[in-house]
Amino acid sequence: MKIGFAALAALALTAPAFASEHNPLAAEKVVLDLKGLDLASVDGQQRLAIRIDQAARAVCGDRVATIHLDMEDQARSCRQDVVADIRSRIEQRTASAADLRSNVGAALN
Repeated sequence: MKIGFAALAALALTAPAFASEHNPLAAEKVVLDLKGLDLASVDGQQRLAIRIDQAARAVCGDRVATIHLDMEDQARSCRQDVVADIRSRIEQRTASAADLRSNVGAALN
């Protein structure tokens, strides 16, 4: 199923408060573009996983162990939280889009 709804087109992600306070190397926010992903295919799922990982690394920081080990631990924890948040948002929006489609289909019948 290609995700073509505007609600699923992009997710704006903001770094958790602790990530941006302690990591000046991380972005404050990033937009995850979901356009063109077929989430029903293996390729689409792999592309989504790559984009999620890139977004989490941009927001939380990457390879900060060279600066300080505590920063790497915080960045790793932040990335796990961001990935979980993204997946939750995608599931919610997919469910909302499915509900909308079924309501529109029922109204047309």
